[in-house]
Amino acid sequence: MERLLPTLIGVAALLLVASSSLFTVDQRQFAMVFQFGEVVRIIDQPGIQFKIPVLQNIRYFDRRIQTIDPEEPELFNTREKKNVLVDSFVKWRVKDVEQFYKSVGGNEMAAVARLKQTINDGLRAEFGQKSVADVVSGQRDQVMEVVRQRANLDAQKIGMEILDVRLKRVDFPDKISASVFERMNSERRTVASQLRSEGAGEAERIRADADRQREVLLAEAYRKAQTMKGEGDAKAAAIYAQAYGKNPEFYAFWRSMDAYKQTMRNKSDVLVLDPSSEFFKYFKSTRPVTK
Repeated sequence: MERLLPTLIGVAALLLVASSSLFTVDQRQFAMVFQFGEVVRIIDQPGIQFKIPVLQNIRYFDRRIQTIDPEEPELFNTREKKNVLVDSFVKWRVKDVEQFYKSVGGNEMAAVARLKQTINDGLRAEFGQKSVADVVSGQRDQVMEVVRQRANLDAQKIGMEILDVRLKRVDFPDKISASVFERMNSERRTVASQLRSEGAGEAERIRADADRQREVLLAEAYRKAQTMKGEGDAKAAAIYAQAYGKNPEFYAFWRSMDAYKQTMRNKSDVLVLDPSSEFFKYFKSTRPVTK
């Protein structure tokens, strides 16, 4: 056992040295190897790495995309000298870890503070050149891209990259919102009144046109009806004349029967006539009557 003790101590020492020589780099990290305070190596690939025990130490930096999201919206002036509250956020990441360390000492809080100021200055400059309509909808994307590009130029100086700048909300302060809402409401009421007036005028025009067409159709229908009636009467007269020409006595008899039927249609009808009247001649004789 006494002979194995030095061997065990030596193995333990070797394991200790080996464990202190190995370190792991995650895929979400950069690693910088320092020796006597100087950067001797930068590792940007994940895996197991080696270092010199005691002489070298490791510092890790996050390489993931991160967000700057202010707690309170900022107040900016537009080109019309109107105050607007702007709520925005920024997406960024460390791109050049060596430059990041040299510029801000790897201090993320200092880097974020600098980015916030750069973004704020860019937004203030852009909003000062745009109208409210531009930043709300018209040129919103263009404004954000200009701010991102300008901020990215400054971020590159400290080893960072600005991936995106977005507006979550653009609104008026409470005191201004009420007056803006009232003005917009008044404008909408004016537009609605104008549309109702135009609609009423159009409805009246449609009704007048419909009435005119109705009168035209009725007149045309009456004209056609009278024409057809006249044609029918003419044909009836021609038929009557033709029948009369063939057998005058039968025609006279038929006309008298029709007159009797029309005259005595109702039981309550009363006629006061001379019995010798020509009207009753077919009641008096069963023989043909000749003129």
